[in-house]
Amino acid sequence: MEVKRIKHYSSCHQILLVGEGDFSFALSLATAFGSASNIVATSLDSKESLVRKYSRASRNLDELKNLGCTLVHEVDGHIMNHHPLLENKLFDRIVFNFPHAGFYGKESQLLQIMLHQEVVRGFLKSARKMLKEYGEVHVTHKTASPFSYWGIVKLAKEAKLSLVEEVPFGIFDYPGYINKRGHGNRCDDSFPVGQCSTFKFCISHIIVDC
Repeated sequence: MEVKRIKHYSSCHQILLVGEGDFSFALSLATAFGSASNIVATSLDSKESLVRKYSRASRNLDELKNLGCTLVHEVDGHIMNHHPLLENKLFDRIVFNFPHAGFYGKESQLLQIMLHQEVVRGFLKSARKMLKEYGEVHVTHKTASPFSYWGIVKLAKEAKLSLVEEVPFGIFDYPGYINKRGHGNRCDDSFPVGQCSTFKFCISHIIVDC
């Protein structure tokens, strides 16, 4: 069978997507592969909440289901390795695009930054336990101030993950993907991506082989 690719991902990877908004990123990958049988796409929201929040969520979920995607809702990224549908599963790629704690103040405020850091910290620790030996955790994140103060690489180091590489992120590399604010009255709105990168991490003791 022909291996199909889109940027950092291929149809032969077992892929876990965390914190999907309207599931348009999952659908972008699945469309490129012609199948979603290798994708597990998850959301913190319940399915009912997703359909209320995002205008295209229902359609995206239906398309993904038809393509063979495993859809799992109400998944807390901090303890996802204990979820009954995810425990004991290992992945080649675990992806969290634009992690965010919600809007509880200005992005430059220390408390808001700390809340964001806690989201990422918990995700990375859980994701590490779900990686195949040569798997990677990908976090796509804005890199301009104040987002640079999150210290993504340092948080990964705390989770015993090492940086493989940092590469520029371009939203147009993923046709059909529409990033979402995900919180508040404007949850279905997208936001300017601006300067951002995909950070790729692997388990520290195999950094040489990544």
